[in-house]
Amino acid sequence: MKNSIKMGVIGLGARGTMILKDVLLPMEDVEVIAVCDVYEDRINDAIAMTKEHNHNLPLGFADYRELLKIQDLEAVYIATSWQTHFEIAAAALEAGVPVACDVGGAFSLNEIWKLVRTYENTKTPCMFMENCCYGRDEMMLMNMRKKGVFGEIVHCAGGYHHDLRNEVSFGRENRHYRLDNYLHRNCENYPTHEIGPIARLLDINRGNAMVSLTSTSSKSAGLHQYILEHKAEDQALRNAYFAQGDVVTTVIRCANGETITITLDTTLPGAYSRGLIVKGTKAMFMEDNRSLFIDGVHTEFEWKWHEQYQNIEQYRKEYEHPLWNSFLNDGVKGGHGGMDWLVFQDFIDALKNKKSMPIDVYDMASWSVISLLSEQSIALGSQPVAFPDFTDGKWITRKPVDR
Repeated sequence: MKNSIKMGVIGLGARGTMILKDVLLPMEDVEVIAVCDVYEDRINDAIAMTKEHNHNLPLGFADYRELLKIQDLEAVYIATSWQTHFEIAAAALEAGVPVACDVGGAFSLNEIWKLVRTYENTKTPCMFMENCCYGRDEMMLMNMRKKGVFGEIVHCAGGYHHDLRNEVSFGRENRHYRLDNYLHRNCENYPTHEIGPIARLLDINRGNAMVSLTSTSSKSAGLHQYILEHKAEDQALRNAYFAQGDVVTTVIRCANGETITITLDTTLPGAYSRGLIVKGTKAMFMEDNRSLFIDGVHTEFEWKWHEQYQNIEQYRKEYEHPLWNSFLNDGVKGGHGGMDWLVFQDFIDALKNKKSMPIDVYDMASWSVISLLSEQSIALGSQPVAFPDFTDGKWITRKPVDR
């Protein structure tokens, strides 16, 4: 394909396969020339999928290090288990291959600092593929903030409320890494869906920084109950102790005085929500009831406030982000309501036009480290833990990315 980026895909589980099928193969300026996974059947399925899309068949690898040796490889997408993201990303940067890395929490400071220093030594582009930053509502809020609707933002909240009991409980059968994490770790293990959009709203790493956090975990009961009811024959899991608490609440303090609350809630029944809340001196947004309250327009004394202001659609015309206006006109593509398409489109655009990555290695480091810091805080009885400064002070003068 003319002027296309030759990419490799490392990790062909549910996420990697979905991105390959719904985003990378349909993109006109991407050519997938290699795929990699530790399971042979996944490699074969991915190769067959490219054939269905009338693409040249990619090379298949069981070892990502062999894939990185391909001479004409121009980028890799990493969708492996959480605990291998940083290792593979650092190896790719060392090989001079630009990285698009999927999300998840970090496990150690060593792996994060290694990635940051490798990027600084090689200057090989690296983007953290946090698709929720490209959600329609999230980008509309960014546009509203830019237009001053919120005034001065004081507090934000978000969460990952997603019933994953089935996925975790059947982790062995599905060859999914979450089960081992829930058995052995107790932390905010998946912080980036909520912290990503909030970090952009608060200019984290670009004039602001997260400086400390405290995390508190509830007891672990949801998975045990689910296994008793839905997988009682599995004696190993029936008698297993899950370290991961059902609800983990993390409070973050920022250098410029804002506070952030994020919540992990994945092992109890409930509806999916990212629970985004933005509170400023002039307005408030609440995702769960679709509310926008603007000071001077709405009044707190109206009893039917939730009914009257729960639909933010009336503000679309005025505040829709220009990127989403274009996306809607051209036709929304890709998974997760179009977010997947937009995050990869931005990565490819930055790569082809030699722009800075909109979600860069410093964002990847500071958002992912929340998992490790929350684990430490919980273990210490919810004591405050300081954030490392992965920018070495450069956050003070770095400018926000405006796409």
